[in-house]
Amino acid sequence: MTPLGRIALIGNSLPRRCGIATFTTDLQRAITNSRPNLVASIVAMTDHGQAYDYPDSVALQIRDDSIESYKRAAALLNSGRFDVACLQHEFGIFGGESGSHILELLSRLSMPVVTTLHTVLSEPTSAQRAVMDRIVEMSSKIVVMANKGHELLCSVYRVPGEKIEIIAHGIPDFPFVEPDAAKARLGFSGRSVILTFGLLSPSKGIEIMIDAMPSILKQCPDAVYVVLGATHPNLVRDQGEAYRESLVKRVRQLGVEDHVVFLDQFVDQATLLEFISMCDIYVTPYLNEAQMTSGTLAYSFGLGKPVVSTPYWHARELLADGRGALVAFNDAPETGRTIAELLTDKPRRQAMRERAYAASRPMTWERTAERYMATFANARQSHSLKAVARDATAAAVSQIPVAPAMQTAHFLSMCDDTGLLQHAVHSVPDRLHGYCVDDNARALLLACALNEPGEQPLADVLTARFAAFVQHAWNPDTGRFRNFMGYDRTWLEEKGSEDSHGRTLWALGQCARRDASGARRRWAAALFTEALPIAKSFDSPRASAFTLLGLDAYCAASPDDRRARDMRRGLADRLMLCLESVETPEWIWFEEGLAYDNARLPEALIVTGLATRNRGYIDAGLKSLRWLMTQQTSPMGHFRPVGTAGFGEQRKPPHAFDQQPVEATATIAACLTALRAEGDAEWKEEATNVFAWFLGSNDLSVALVDTETGSCRDGLHPDRANENRGGESVVCYLLGLAEIRQLARVSVNQADSVALRAVGA
Repeated sequence: MTPLGRIALIGNSLPRRCGIATFTTDLQRAITNSRPNLVASIVAMTDHGQAYDYPDSVALQIRDDSIESYKRAAALLNSGRFDVACLQHEFGIFGGESGSHILELLSRLSMPVVTTLHTVLSEPTSAQRAVMDRIVEMSSKIVVMANKGHELLCSVYRVPGEKIEIIAHGIPDFPFVEPDAAKARLGFSGRSVILTFGLLSPSKGIEIMIDAMPSILKQCPDAVYVVLGATHPNLVRDQGEAYRESLVKRVRQLGVEDHVVFLDQFVDQATLLEFISMCDIYVTPYLNEAQMTSGTLAYSFGLGKPVVSTPYWHARELLADGRGALVAFNDAPETGRTIAELLTDKPRRQAMRERAYAASRPMTWERTAERYMATFANARQSHSLKAVARDATAAAVSQIPVAPAMQTAHFLSMCDDTGLLQHAVHSVPDRLHGYCVDDNARALLLACALNEPGEQPLADVLTARFAAFVQHAWNPDTGRFRNFMGYDRTWLEEKGSEDSHGRTLWALGQCARRDASGARRRWAAALFTEALPIAKSFDSPRASAFTLLGLDAYCAASPDDRRARDMRRGLADRLMLCLESVETPEWIWFEEGLAYDNARLPEALIVTGLATRNRGYIDAGLKSLRWLMTQQTSPMGHFRPVGTAGFGEQRKPPHAFDQQPVEATATIAACLTALRAEGDAEWKEEATNVFAWFLGSNDLSVALVDTETGSCRDGLHPDRANENRGGESVVCYLLGLAEIRQLARVSVNQADSVALRAVGA
């Protein structure tokens, strides 16, 4: 493979004043210096309302609040043939909820992405978790700067350990020098200097250090605390200099104004290193434990300075084993005591300096750049291998038409004068297990789907047979549909499951709206209204989802039925409550586990939201569907439906097998519903990718369907396909096929319209 030639670093850049800007700029310089003829360019995030005089190292900039700006940047990076993109991630620097706009860029990049996480939250919000999951998914490698980051990624975010690299924050390669010469140059000769530098904000704990000064001065009267740094721009924008002024006031109240110096400056690296080299102790009294990275800590440690710090995550690792001193959070007395002891114990201070300097040598920017370059090379190789695998899969699948012809021969062979039989032995109908209303309701759904333009409708006598089965399944004494019937036409139960009742309502709703026969539409509407009320008492989220899908169609056909509209709102609210009561940042779902027909739950919320113009339903459906897709996508990118072996397990990743057609069909429908809601082509791609599962783009690279007869195998075992081709499988395949064929027709019509407009223009 050819050497890396072009690297894009996406993040903030100097002269913007922030730690990410300093890091990105330093990393760009180090990478550029690491190889001859290597080009490392910065894609700079520009905060809204601001403008910066960027250096030549910035190839382009992105307005953080402009989606189009992210899209343009992706197009330019792709056309610029960059080998790797390296994202510097911090939630606060990108636009959208929890920085979600950056996903627009990452999702469009053709090169591998290596993401450096400057923050890893142990308890993210659901929005933060969703963004993080997508970033991890789209990144070939994740870089963190501390072992704690690795631990959290594995335990909280379930990132495979092999995807994570720990690369320490880079530091300048500065000699180990005594502080006296720098003190003389900066005007602090004869003083014991304590230093803090960085952008000023309340989280830095400067107040604690100020409160500690009186006790320090009792033991070390010549001590001076230098606070070097401008106030954080966001703080200035919102509050002006009120925070800095409050610190100055605190200094005066304590009577230590001759021993605390505020230098309101954002200095260049040379000046910064001069200040660090002149201090006797560096202090970081941060107030928040969840500080994964501190550039100020890394720089001071790398110059061999004794560091006194609160035990935030980065400091706890870096200063262990006597390489620094840790003090409790928000504890001015302990902070003062520890600093005073160090200032008055030069041998201990010197030993701490030497340990820190020796330990920091692997952290120089030269060494850090080498680690990044190795990670970039690894990411590119992995990306290339996956691309080869995807191309091979695509080539295999491309031998079969994306949307095969609608063939119903096997489906018809599974039907008799009662209805659709449940099972088959290979392709031969199996009369032993008889019939069920579940499958005949699905068959009625298929009959409605085949009434769409471009399809050959089923014979009316066959559709009537499915309707008759549903009618016969109705038990007015219980107010429920029976489900299982023996081959001798004897019902095997008085009432079926809640889910089978909900699915039958779904078929009746569709029949009431889309059946070719007006008389049958009226029958379906009447039976729907009779069977609907009991659904209010059901506990099953799937029964609610199936009923909502039926209500969507029924309410379109009978818009004046207020009772149905109220029921629709009640069932949708129930699904929302299920999601809210179960959802966590890592488990965005309606139940404690994943089971069958999963995608019907988000689909039901989205269609209900579209019909009722309720954005909350739509957003919840899209959010849960996106999460489900992460669970149903293999590392190679093909669809991997939730396997039956994992049904019933709580809050665990799904098992890979056995895989069944019902999951693919539900997911296709849900993705196309999401396409209606958002208009994002991503959902069209997802739907066609899922349909390709039927054609061989799956874990076994085995086609489940016979496109000449329309038969479909019952699923995938770990080592083979299930050769039986029962009623549920064939109907699910044909329903999915009908959706994809309709999508293809819409796409062709849209293309024709565009062409006609162009000709007319």
